[in-house]
Amino acid sequence: MHKLNTVRVGAKVSILQPAYVAGLEGVICGREVLSGGQHSERWLVQVDAEFVVSLTSKEFQLLTDDKHLL
Repeated sequence: MHKLNTVRVGAKVSILQPAYVAGLEGVICGREVLSGGQHSERWLVQVDAEFVVSLTSKEFQLLTDDKHLL
């Protein structure tokens, strides 16, 4: 599991779960926002140009050293 402050927008990830996207790579788009404007503990991950999934930090593995990302 990743600490919420170590995951950054633009970081490349390998998806571990759920099964229908496991093994694919994606890019972190940002935190999921709940109604009322609060951030959830889930991340939006773009898998390809038209496919975005909402994942917990347990469901992906960081592939890039994201220290240089904003």
